[in-house]
Amino acid sequence: MSSVVLGLIAAVAFLFAPVGGPWVGAAVAVVVFLLSVVFAVLRYRIWSYQLRTDSLLLQRGVVTRVSTVAPYVRIQHVDVRRGPTERAFGLATTVVYTAGSRGADVSIPGLTPERAEDLQTRLKQLAIAAEGEDAV
Repeated sequence: MSSVVLGLIAAVAFLFAPVGGPWVGAAVAVVVFLLSVVFAVLRYRIWSYQLRTDSLLLQRGVVTRVSTVAPYVRIQHVDVRRGPTERAFGLATTVVYTAGSRGADVSIPGLTPERAEDLQTRLKQLAIAAEGEDAV
């Protein structure tokens, strides 16, 4: 969606710019759109999560690779979120809130609602097993 907006902005800018013409803007829009599609595919293929014996491991990032380890003993609670766009596409996001500073929460997007709820239940069980009955 953002690539379409950026492409339209570029098309309008080149419409009024003395360089080139509206076709330059259209070409920029097409290039931005194609780059966005490639970036989205790479982002999807690289993004992964894994439930390990003592922690949740997240790996993501196209340009900069990020690995996040969230120990089960640090999990405070787990939500399943479904925004309007996710509901339209039949998807959900599992959000894991951890103890720590601001931004210490992790999200696992692009799951089916059933899989997101299963993950929520599984993470709750793992957090309770790691900390005790009042962990979550």
